[in-house]
Amino acid sequence: MNVKIGTCWIVVGLAAGAVPFLAGCGNRGQTSTPKPKTVAIQNCGSDTMVNLAQMWSEAYKKAAPDVSVEVGGGGSGVGIRDLMQGIVDIANASRKMKESERAQTKKNTGKEPVEWIVGYDAMAIYVHKDNPVKQLSIEQLARIYGEGGDVDKWSQLGIDMKTIGASDEIVRVSRQNSSGTYFFFREHVLDKKDFKLGSRDMSGSKDVVELVGRTPGAIGYSGMGYRTDEVKFVPIVGKDGSAYEPSLANVVAGTYSLARPLHMYTLGQPTGHIKKYIDWVLSADGQAIVKDSGYVPVAAAEGK
Repeated sequence: MNVKIGTCWIVVGLAAGAVPFLAGCGNRGQTSTPKPKTVAIQNCGSDTMVNLAQMWSEAYKKAAPDVSVEVGGGGSGVGIRDLMQGIVDIANASRKMKESERAQTKKNTGKEPVEWIVGYDAMAIYVHKDNPVKQLSIEQLARIYGEGGDVDKWSQLGIDMKTIGASDEIVRVSRQNSSGTYFFFREHVLDKKDFKLGSRDMSGSKDVVELVGRTPGAIGYSGMGYRTDEVKFVPIVGKDGSAYEPSLANVVAGTYSLARPLHMYTLGQPTGHIKKYIDWVLSADGQAIVKDSGYVPVAAAEGK
């Protein structure tokens, strides 16, 4: 069944401690041994991180069978709001908490939020696999997406879409404003200016990539772990004038302009099962899953 925890939808099954009552002659006078109860950790937030979080949850179940990490998405803003209200144990976020959010969390719960960097992502710029674009600069992206931006057609960037039989119009695919990826793009590409009206705003990272993959003239942004065979990365021009794709090597080298940390937030210093889970996420086993998911482990990104 689906259960709504705060503003996050989480899929759960029958509680581990629930034992159905079976009536019947053969059971009279018999007692069953109760199953041990499962401790549930509520983990909600970043859509960029939701696939990674689900992989962590599944792997951790093998390491700690008595703990169920229940994962929900909805966006970084949703996870942070639920943490502010004390509804979830861990908020996933692809952006940092704002000072106002930190203050409201302390006011609501009496606890300071604690930040844990659990990996790194390169926010990728996606186009259809047949799009002939070779590279883009941050300034060109701002002209495409930003309010007042003057680029609405591929030909304005010197790109001939007739070669693939597509329209010259740029179809801008974006995220809803509860997304940490939206917030990061607005801050690091648009220099905190507003987005141009008319984009197709998707609720999830996967949705962005799927729409771009179906639309030859589209461009979108999402975590690099969501790449499919129907899309390709657009290399971004760096400070040295060379263009770089999002990759583990380029994040580690600091050459990709749109790299960012992935965060978990807890209410105060975690204890008990929550601490054990955070420790495991940061362990070699947890960080191997970060790499397998297409993201960058903490140690690699920080040169440890």
